[in-house]
Amino acid sequence: MPASDYYTERATGACPVHIVDEQGLESLLGRLADAHRSWVRSTGWQAEAGTVLALPGKEGTVAAVLAGAGGREPFWSLAAVPGQLPPGSYAFAESAGAEQDRLRATAWGIGQYAFSRRSEAKPAAPRVLAWPEGADCAAVLSTVDADALARDLVNAPAGEMGPAELSAAAARLAAAAGAEFREVVGDALLAEGFPAIHAVGRASDRPPRLLEISWGAPGHPRVTLVGKGVCFDSGGLNIKGPQGMRNMKKDMGGAAHVLGLGKMIMDAALPVRLRILVPAVENSISGNAYRPGDVIPTRAGLTVEIGNTDAEGRVVLADALALADEEAPELLLDYATLTGAARVALGPDLPALFCTDPELSDALRDAGPPQGDPLWPMPLWAPYAANLAGGIADLVNVTTDGFAGSIYGGLFLQRFVGNARAWAHFDTFAWNPRTRPGRPEGGAGQGIRAAFSVLSARYPA
Repeated sequence: MPASDYYTERATGACPVHIVDEQGLESLLGRLADAHRSWVRSTGWQAEAGTVLALPGKEGTVAAVLAGAGGREPFWSLAAVPGQLPPGSYAFAESAGAEQDRLRATAWGIGQYAFSRRSEAKPAAPRVLAWPEGADCAAVLSTVDADALARDLVNAPAGEMGPAELSAAAARLAAAAGAEFREVVGDALLAEGFPAIHAVGRASDRPPRLLEISWGAPGHPRVTLVGKGVCFDSGGLNIKGPQGMRNMKKDMGGAAHVLGLGKMIMDAALPVRLRILVPAVENSISGNAYRPGDVIPTRAGLTVEIGNTDAEGRVVLADALALADEEAPELLLDYATLTGAARVALGPDLPALFCTDPELSDALRDAGPPQGDPLWPMPLWAPYAANLAGGIADLVNVTTDGFAGSIYGGLFLQRFVGNARAWAHFDTFAWNPRTRPGRPEGGAGQGIRAAFSVLSARYPA
Protein backbone atom coordinates (compact mmCIF):
# COMPACT_ATOMS: atom_id res chain seq x y z
CA MET A 1 0.00 0.00 0.00
CA PRO A 2 1.52 3.37 -0.96
CA ALA A 3 2.23 5.76 1.87
CA SER A 4 -0.22 8.29 0.45
CA ASP A 5 -3.09 5.97 1.42
CA TYR A 6 -2.33 6.60 5.11
CA TYR A 7 -2.78 10.38 4.98
CA THR A 8 -5.29 13.00 3.93
CA GLU A 9 -5.50 16.76 3.59
CA ARG A 10 -9.00 16.76 5.10
CA ALA A 11 -9.23 17.16 8.85
CA THR A 12 -12.99 17.73 8.91
CA GLY A 13 -14.71 14.92 10.78
CA ALA A 14 -11.43 13.27 11.81
CA CYS A 15 -11.35 11.65 15.24
CA PRO A 16 -8.90 13.56 17.46
CA VAL A 17 -5.96 11.63 18.90
CA HIS A 18 -4.45 13.01 22.09
CA ILE A 19 -0.85 11.82 22.44
CA VAL A 20 0.10 11.88 26.09
CA ASP A 21 2.69 10.34 28.40
CA GLU A 22 2.19 9.38 32.03
CA GLN A 23 3.52 12.72 33.29
CA GLY A 24 1.13 14.73 31.12
CA LEU A 25 -2.02 12.72 31.76
CA GLU A 26 -3.36 14.80 34.63
CA SER A 27 -2.91 17.99 32.66
CA LEU A 28 -4.79 16.51 29.71
CA LEU A 29 -7.60 15.26 31.93
CA GLY A 30 -8.09 18.81 33.15
CA ARG A 31 -8.89 19.86 29.59
CA LEU A 32 -11.37 17.08 28.86
CA ALA A 33 -15.12 17.18 29.41
CA ASP A 34 -16.30 15.92 32.78
CA ALA A 35 -17.81 12.74 31.31
CA HIS A 36 -14.61 11.84 29.51
CA ARG A 37 -12.49 12.62 32.56
CA SER A 38 -14.66 10.28 34.61
CA TRP A 39 -14.44 7.63 31.91
CA VAL A 40 -10.63 7.69 31.90
CA ARG A 41 -10.48 7.49 35.69
CA SER A 42 -12.98 4.62 35.79
CA THR A 43 -10.92 2.55 33.35
CA GLY A 44 -7.70 3.07 35.28
CA TRP A 45 -5.86 3.92 32.06
CA GLN A 46 -2.36 5.26 32.85
CA ALA A 47 -1.01 6.42 29.48
CA GLU A 48 1.54 3.62 29.28
CA ALA A 49 3.60 3.78 26.12
CA GLY A 50 1.87 2.20 23.13
CA THR A 51 -1.54 1.84 24.78
CA VAL A 52 -4.79 3.33 23.47
CA LEU A 53 -8.05 4.34 25.10
CA ALA A 54 -11.16 5.34 23.15
CA LEU A 55 -13.42 7.99 24.62
CA PRO A 56 -17.10 7.20 23.94
CA GLY A 57 -19.21 9.53 21.89
CA LYS A 58 -22.88 9.61 21.02
CA GLU A 59 -24.66 6.52 19.75
CA GLY A 60 -21.69 4.23 20.09
CA THR A 61 -19.22 6.45 18.25
CA VAL A 62 -15.67 7.23 19.33
CA ALA A 63 -15.37 10.87 20.35
CA ALA A 64 -11.59 10.89 20.73
CA VAL A 65 -8.63 8.63 21.36
CA LEU A 66 -5.92 8.83 23.99
CA ALA A 67 -2.58 7.32 22.94
CA GLY A 68 0.20 6.59 25.38
CA ALA A 69 3.54 8.02 24.29
CA GLY A 70 7.10 7.94 25.59
CA GLY A 71 8.61 4.77 27.01
CA ARG A 72 11.95 3.31 26.03
CA GLU A 73 11.15 3.46 22.32
CA PRO A 74 8.99 6.57 21.76
CA PHE A 75 8.87 6.17 17.97
CA TRP A 76 7.56 2.62 18.18
CA SER A 77 5.10 3.56 20.92
CA LEU A 78 3.45 5.83 18.36
CA ALA A 79 3.80 3.28 15.54
CA ALA A 80 1.78 0.88 17.70
CA VAL A 81 -1.23 3.23 17.81
CA PRO A 82 -2.96 2.94 14.39
CA GLY A 83 -3.10 -0.85 14.51
CA GLN A 84 -5.25 -0.61 17.65
CA LEU A 85 -7.79 1.70 16.04
CA PRO A 86 -10.71 0.92 13.74
CA PRO A 87 -10.38 2.05 10.11
CA GLY A 88 -11.26 5.68 9.73
CA SER A 89 -9.91 9.21 9.71
CA TYR A 90 -7.85 10.62 12.57
CA ALA A 91 -6.00 13.80 13.45
CA PHE A 92 -3.49 14.67 16.15
CA ALA A 93 -5.37 16.82 18.65
CA GLU A 94 -2.31 18.84 19.60
CA SER A 95 0.80 19.86 17.67
CA ALA A 96 4.19 19.03 19.15
CA GLY A 97 6.09 21.23 16.69
CA ALA A 98 7.05 20.57 13.08
CA GLU A 99 9.83 18.05 13.73
CA GLN A 100 7.91 16.00 16.29
CA ASP A 101 4.82 16.08 14.12
CA ARG A 102 6.91 14.76 11.23
CA LEU A 103 8.19 11.90 13.38
CA ARG A 104 4.71 11.12 14.67
CA ALA A 105 3.26 11.10 11.16
CA THR A 106 6.11 8.86 9.97
CA ALA A 107 5.49 6.41 12.80
CA TRP A 108 1.78 6.41 11.88
CA GLY A 109 2.55 5.16 8.37
CA ILE A 110 5.38 2.77 9.21
CA GLY A 111 3.24 1.21 11.94
CA GLN A 112 0.66 0.08 9.37
CA TYR A 113 3.08 -1.92 7.20
CA ALA A 114 1.97 -5.46 6.28
CA PHE A 115 3.20 -8.16 3.90
CA SER A 116 1.42 -11.39 3.04
CA ARG A 117 1.20 -14.09 0.40
CA ARG A 118 -1.92 -15.69 1.94
CA SER A 119 -4.50 -16.36 -0.74
CA GLU A 120 -7.35 -15.06 1.44
CA ALA A 121 -5.49 -12.03 2.72
CA LYS A 122 -6.97 -8.64 1.87
CA PRO A 123 -5.25 -5.31 2.47
CA ALA A 124 -6.39 -3.83 5.75
CA ALA A 125 -8.37 -0.62 5.46
CA PRO A 126 -5.97 2.15 6.46
CA ARG A 127 -6.21 4.39 9.48
CA VAL A 128 -5.93 7.70 7.67
CA LEU A 129 -4.18 10.62 9.35
CA ALA A 130 -4.97 14.25 8.58
CA TRP A 131 -1.67 15.96 7.91
CA PRO A 132 -0.38 17.80 10.98
CA GLU A 133 0.01 21.49 10.28
CA GLY A 134 3.65 22.30 9.51
CA ALA A 135 4.76 18.70 9.00
CA ASP A 136 6.95 18.02 5.95
CA CYS A 137 4.48 15.84 4.05
CA ALA A 138 6.87 14.96 1.22
CA ALA A 139 9.53 13.81 3.68
CA VAL A 140 7.03 11.64 5.55
CA LEU A 141 5.74 9.99 2.38
CA SER A 142 9.25 9.32 1.12
CA THR A 143 10.36 7.79 4.43
CA VAL A 144 7.32 5.54 4.76
CA ASP A 145 7.57 4.38 1.14
CA ALA A 146 11.33 3.77 1.44
CA ASP A 147 10.81 1.71 4.58
CA ALA A 148 8.12 -0.34 2.83
CA LEU A 149 10.36 -0.83 -0.22
CA ALA A 150 13.18 -2.24 1.91
CA ARG A 151 10.85 -4.49 3.88
CA ASP A 152 9.00 -5.74 0.80
CA LEU A 153 12.26 -6.72 -0.87
CA VAL A 154 13.45 -8.58 2.24
CA ASN A 155 10.09 -10.27 2.81
CA ALA A 156 9.72 -11.54 -0.75
CA PRO A 157 10.40 -15.29 -0.98
CA ALA A 158 13.73 -16.11 -2.56
CA GLY A 159 11.90 -17.73 -5.48
CA GLU A 160 10.49 -14.30 -6.27
CA MET A 161 13.58 -12.26 -5.45
CA GLY A 162 16.68 -13.62 -7.14
CA PRO A 163 19.47 -11.53 -8.66
CA ALA A 164 17.41 -10.76 -11.78
CA GLU A 165 14.36 -9.67 -9.76
CA LEU A 166 16.51 -7.54 -7.47
CA SER A 167 17.99 -5.99 -10.59
CA ALA A 168 14.49 -5.23 -11.88
CA ALA A 169 13.60 -3.53 -8.59
CA ALA A 170 16.73 -1.38 -8.80
CA ALA A 171 15.97 -0.50 -12.42
CA ARG A 172 12.42 0.57 -11.50
CA LEU A 173 13.75 2.78 -8.72
CA ALA A 174 16.27 4.37 -11.08
CA ALA A 175 13.65 4.98 -13.78
CA ALA A 176 11.25 6.60 -11.32
CA ALA A 177 13.98 8.99 -10.15
CA GLY A 178 15.42 9.76 -13.57
CA ALA A 179 18.66 8.02 -12.64
CA GLU A 180 21.01 5.95 -14.78
CA PHE A 181 20.97 2.17 -14.31
CA ARG A 182 23.56 -0.35 -15.39
CA GLU A 183 24.26 -4.00 -14.65
CA VAL A 184 27.08 -6.43 -15.36
CA VAL A 185 25.83 -10.01 -15.64
CA GLY A 186 27.36 -13.48 -15.54
CA ASP A 187 30.75 -14.01 -17.21
CA ALA A 188 30.89 -10.32 -18.09
CA LEU A 189 31.82 -9.85 -14.42
CA LEU A 190 35.17 -11.50 -15.18
CA ALA A 191 35.74 -9.35 -18.24
CA GLU A 192 35.01 -6.15 -16.31
CA GLY A 193 37.08 -6.98 -13.25
CA PHE A 194 34.72 -8.43 -10.64
CA PRO A 195 36.09 -11.93 -10.06
CA ALA A 196 35.00 -12.24 -6.42
CA ILE A 197 31.34 -11.54 -7.22
CA HIS A 198 31.50 -14.08 -10.03
CA ALA A 199 33.17 -16.74 -7.85
CA VAL A 200 30.46 -16.63 -5.18
CA GLY A 201 27.53 -16.52 -7.61
CA ARG A 202 28.66 -18.84 -10.39
CA ALA A 203 27.20 -22.03 -8.84
CA SER A 204 23.63 -20.81 -9.19
CA ASP A 205 21.62 -21.10 -12.39
CA ARG A 206 20.55 -17.51 -11.64
CA PRO A 207 23.54 -15.55 -12.95
CA PRO A 208 25.37 -13.21 -10.57
CA ARG A 209 25.47 -9.54 -11.40
CA LEU A 210 26.62 -6.12 -10.26
CA LEU A 211 23.92 -3.45 -10.20
CA GLU A 212 24.72 0.25 -10.43
CA ILE A 213 22.53 3.36 -10.10
CA SER A 214 23.98 6.83 -10.74
CA TRP A 215 22.10 10.03 -9.97
CA GLY A 216 22.79 13.71 -9.39
CA ALA A 217 25.07 16.36 -10.82
CA PRO A 218 28.67 15.19 -11.37
CA GLY A 219 30.02 18.26 -9.58
CA HIS A 220 28.23 17.53 -6.32
CA PRO A 221 29.90 15.68 -3.42
CA ARG A 222 30.13 11.97 -4.11
CA VAL A 223 28.06 9.74 -1.81
CA THR A 224 28.19 6.03 -2.56
CA LEU A 225 26.00 3.29 -1.07
CA VAL A 226 26.97 -0.38 -1.30
CA GLY A 227 24.56 -3.14 -0.31
CA LYS A 228 25.08 -6.88 0.07
CA GLY A 229 22.67 -8.59 -2.31
CA VAL A 230 22.91 -12.30 -1.51
CA CYS A 231 19.40 -13.23 -2.58
CA PHE A 232 19.59 -16.62 -0.92
CA ASP A 233 22.42 -18.06 1.13
CA SER A 234 22.60 -21.83 1.40
CA GLY A 235 26.04 -21.47 2.94
CA GLY A 236 27.58 -22.93 -0.20
CA LEU A 237 29.64 -26.08 0.29
CA ASN A 238 29.84 -25.17 3.98
CA ILE A 239 26.10 -25.71 3.95
CA LYS A 240 23.95 -24.23 6.68
CA GLY A 241 21.71 -26.32 8.91
CA PRO A 242 17.92 -26.08 8.59
CA GLN A 243 17.48 -23.36 11.20
CA GLY A 244 20.33 -21.29 9.85
CA MET A 245 19.00 -21.49 6.28
CA ARG A 246 15.32 -20.84 7.02
CA ASN A 247 15.35 -17.05 6.70
CA MET A 248 18.23 -16.65 4.28
CA LYS A 249 15.96 -14.89 1.81
CA LYS A 250 16.83 -11.88 3.97
CA ASP A 251 20.54 -12.06 3.14
CA MET A 252 19.96 -9.41 0.48
CA GLY A 253 18.82 -7.05 3.24
CA GLY A 254 21.82 -4.78 2.70
CA ALA A 255 20.79 -4.27 -0.93
CA ALA A 256 17.21 -3.56 0.14
CA HIS A 257 18.49 -0.98 2.60
CA VAL A 258 20.61 0.96 0.12
CA LEU A 259 17.75 1.03 -2.38
CA GLY A 260 15.46 2.42 0.32
CA LEU A 261 18.03 4.98 1.44
CA GLY A 262 18.79 5.89 -2.16
CA LYS A 263 15.09 6.51 -2.77
CA MET A 264 14.98 8.95 0.15
CA ILE A 265 18.07 10.79 -1.12
CA MET A 266 16.66 11.12 -4.64
CA ASP A 267 13.16 12.03 -3.47
CA ALA A 268 14.63 14.85 -1.39
CA ALA A 269 16.87 15.99 -4.26
CA LEU A 270 19.87 16.22 -1.96
CA PRO A 271 22.76 17.98 -3.75
CA VAL A 272 24.99 14.91 -4.00
CA ARG A 273 26.38 12.72 -6.74
CA LEU A 274 24.78 9.45 -5.65
CA ARG A 275 26.04 6.04 -6.66
CA ILE A 276 24.42 2.77 -5.53
CA LEU A 277 26.27 -0.51 -6.02
CA VAL A 278 24.77 -3.93 -5.32
CA PRO A 279 26.57 -7.24 -5.89
CA ALA A 280 23.56 -9.52 -6.46
CA VAL A 281 24.22 -13.26 -6.20
CA GLU A 282 22.81 -16.51 -4.92
CA ASN A 283 25.21 -18.61 -2.82
CA SER A 284 24.36 -22.07 -4.13
CA ILE A 285 25.83 -25.56 -4.39
CA SER A 286 26.80 -27.23 -7.66
CA GLY A 287 29.80 -28.79 -9.32
CA ASN A 288 31.41 -25.41 -9.99
CA ALA A 289 30.77 -23.90 -6.56
CA TYR A 290 33.70 -22.11 -4.96
CA ARG A 291 35.35 -24.25 -2.30
CA PRO A 292 36.98 -23.97 1.10
CA GLY A 293 40.68 -23.52 0.40
CA ASP A 294 40.18 -21.79 -2.94
CA VAL A 295 42.05 -18.55 -3.51
CA ILE A 296 39.85 -15.88 -5.06
CA PRO A 297 41.23 -12.77 -6.81
CA THR A 298 39.48 -9.45 -6.24
CA ARG A 299 39.12 -6.21 -8.14
CA ALA A 300 41.52 -4.51 -5.73
CA GLY A 301 44.31 -6.95 -6.61
CA LEU A 302 44.23 -8.64 -3.20
CA THR A 303 43.74 -12.38 -3.07
CA VAL A 304 41.41 -14.07 -0.58
CA GLU A 305 41.79 -17.61 0.73
CA ILE A 306 38.36 -19.06 1.45
CA GLY A 307 38.14 -20.56 4.91
CA ASN A 308 34.37 -20.86 4.84
CA THR A 309 32.03 -20.49 1.87
CA ASP A 310 29.33 -19.28 4.26
CA ALA A 311 31.25 -16.04 4.76
CA GLU A 312 30.41 -15.03 1.21
CA GLY A 313 28.99 -11.57 1.84
CA ARG A 314 32.34 -9.97 2.54
CA VAL A 315 33.76 -11.62 -0.57
CA VAL A 316 31.21 -10.07 -2.94
CA LEU A 317 31.37 -6.75 -1.10
CA ALA A 318 35.14 -6.68 -1.63
CA ASP A 319 34.71 -6.11 -5.36
CA ALA A 320 31.88 -3.61 -4.95
CA LEU A 321 33.73 -1.60 -2.29
CA ALA A 322 36.88 -1.58 -4.40
CA LEU A 323 34.91 -0.17 -7.33
CA ALA A 324 33.29 2.45 -5.10
CA ASP A 325 36.63 3.44 -3.60
CA GLU A 326 38.25 4.05 -6.99
CA GLU A 327 36.55 7.42 -7.35
CA ALA A 328 37.34 8.48 -3.75
CA PRO A 329 33.79 9.37 -2.62
CA GLU A 330 33.32 11.86 0.17
CA LEU A 331 31.10 9.33 1.95
CA LEU A 332 30.97 5.58 1.43
CA LEU A 333 28.28 3.66 3.32
CA ASP A 334 27.74 -0.07 3.09
CA TYR A 335 24.90 -2.15 4.51
CA ALA A 336 25.12 -5.90 4.96
CA THR A 337 23.59 -8.77 6.89
CA LEU A 338 27.18 -9.73 7.45
CA THR A 339 27.74 -11.57 10.73
CA GLY A 340 25.88 -13.60 13.32
CA ALA A 341 28.47 -12.30 15.76
CA ALA A 342 26.92 -8.83 15.61
CA ARG A 343 23.60 -10.35 16.66
CA VAL A 344 25.24 -12.27 19.51
CA ALA A 345 26.73 -9.00 20.73
CA LEU A 346 23.83 -6.63 20.13
CA GLY A 347 20.71 -8.64 19.36
CA PRO A 348 18.34 -8.26 16.41
CA ASP A 349 17.25 -4.64 16.93
CA LEU A 350 20.62 -2.92 17.21
CA PRO A 351 22.84 -2.87 14.11
CA ALA A 352 26.58 -2.70 14.63
CA LEU A 353 28.18 0.44 13.17
CA PHE A 354 31.82 0.51 12.13
CA CYS A 355 33.14 3.85 10.96
CA THR A 356 36.48 5.45 10.10
CA ASP A 357 35.28 8.97 10.96
CA PRO A 358 34.46 9.60 14.65
CA GLU A 359 32.36 12.66 13.86
CA LEU A 360 30.25 10.71 11.36
CA SER A 361 29.94 7.80 13.78
CA ASP A 362 28.68 10.09 16.55
CA ALA A 363 26.20 11.76 14.20
CA LEU A 364 24.78 8.41 13.06
CA ARG A 365 24.52 7.14 16.64
CA ASP A 366 22.74 10.28 17.83
CA ALA A 367 20.35 10.46 14.87
CA GLY A 368 18.87 7.01 15.39
CA PRO A 369 16.91 6.83 18.66
CA PRO A 370 14.39 9.64 17.99
CA GLN A 371 13.39 7.82 14.79
CA GLY A 372 13.25 4.32 16.24
CA ASP A 373 16.37 3.51 14.26
CA PRO A 374 19.20 2.93 16.75
CA LEU A 375 22.80 2.05 15.89
CA TRP A 376 25.67 1.01 18.14
CA PRO A 377 29.28 1.98 17.31
CA MET A 378 31.78 -0.87 17.36
CA PRO A 379 35.58 -0.66 17.01
CA LEU A 380 37.67 -1.39 13.95
CA TRP A 381 40.30 -2.75 16.32
CA ALA A 382 43.47 -2.55 14.24
CA PRO A 383 45.57 -5.09 16.22
CA TYR A 384 43.12 -7.83 15.19
CA ALA A 385 43.80 -7.22 11.50
CA ALA A 386 46.92 -9.38 11.64
CA ASN A 387 44.71 -12.42 12.23
CA LEU A 388 43.22 -12.00 8.76
CA ALA A 389 46.57 -12.58 7.07
CA GLY A 390 46.38 -15.56 4.74
CA GLY A 391 48.82 -18.42 4.52
CA ILE A 392 48.89 -18.58 0.72
CA ALA A 393 46.87 -15.42 -0.05
CA ASP A 394 46.73 -11.82 1.09
CA LEU A 395 43.68 -12.42 3.28
CA VAL A 396 41.48 -15.15 4.72
CA ASN A 397 37.76 -14.55 4.75
CA VAL A 398 37.33 -15.97 8.27
CA THR A 399 39.44 -16.51 11.36
CA THR A 400 39.48 -19.73 13.33
CA ASP A 401 39.46 -18.52 16.95
CA GLY A 402 35.71 -17.79 17.11
CA PHE A 403 36.23 -14.36 18.65
CA ALA A 404 35.17 -10.85 17.53
CA GLY A 405 33.44 -12.03 14.37
CA SER A 406 31.74 -8.73 13.54
CA ILE A 407 35.00 -6.82 14.05
CA TYR A 408 36.84 -9.19 11.74
CA GLY A 409 34.10 -8.69 9.16
CA GLY A 410 34.57 -4.94 9.35
CA LEU A 411 38.35 -5.20 9.22
CA PHE A 412 38.14 -7.45 6.17
CA LEU A 413 35.98 -4.92 4.34
CA GLN A 414 38.24 -2.06 5.40
CA ARG A 415 41.07 -3.59 3.38
CA PHE A 416 39.12 -2.62 0.25
CA VAL A 417 38.53 0.99 1.28
CA GLY A 418 41.44 3.43 1.18
CA ASN A 419 40.50 6.48 -0.85
CA ALA A 420 37.05 7.33 0.52
CA ARG A 421 37.15 10.32 2.85
CA ALA A 422 34.82 8.57 5.32
CA TRP A 423 33.45 5.04 5.38
CA ALA A 424 30.73 3.47 7.52
CA HIS A 425 29.74 -0.18 7.60
CA PHE A 426 26.33 -1.20 8.96
CA ASP A 427 26.16 -4.84 10.07
CA THR A 428 22.39 -5.25 10.22
CA PHE A 429 19.95 -8.10 10.85
CA ALA A 430 17.25 -6.65 8.53
CA TRP A 431 14.66 -8.77 10.32
CA ASN A 432 12.17 -8.47 13.16
CA PRO A 433 12.09 -11.95 14.74
CA ARG A 434 8.81 -11.52 16.64
CA THR A 435 5.63 -9.58 16.06
CA ARG A 436 5.29 -6.48 18.19
CA PRO A 437 2.78 -3.62 17.95
CA GLY A 438 3.63 -1.69 14.79
CA ARG A 439 6.31 -4.22 13.86
CA PRO A 440 5.16 -7.49 12.30
CA GLU A 441 7.58 -10.38 12.13
CA GLY A 442 9.65 -10.13 8.98
CA GLY A 443 11.82 -7.65 7.15
CA ALA A 444 12.96 -4.60 9.07
CA GLY A 445 14.56 -1.39 7.84
CA GLN A 446 17.52 -0.63 10.09
CA GLY A 447 19.87 2.32 9.93
CA ILE A 448 18.43 4.03 6.87
CA ARG A 449 16.38 6.71 8.65
CA ALA A 450 19.38 7.54 10.83
CA ALA A 451 21.66 7.75 7.81
CA PHE A 452 19.24 9.93 5.86
CA SER A 453 18.92 12.28 8.81
CA VAL A 454 22.71 12.75 8.83
CA LEU A 455 22.93 13.09 5.05
CA SER A 456 20.13 15.64 4.82
CA ALA A 457 21.77 17.73 7.55
CA ARG A 458 25.17 17.52 5.85
CA TYR A 459 23.84 18.19 2.35
CA PRO A 460 20.67 20.31 2.74
CA ALA A 461 18.51 20.53 -0.36
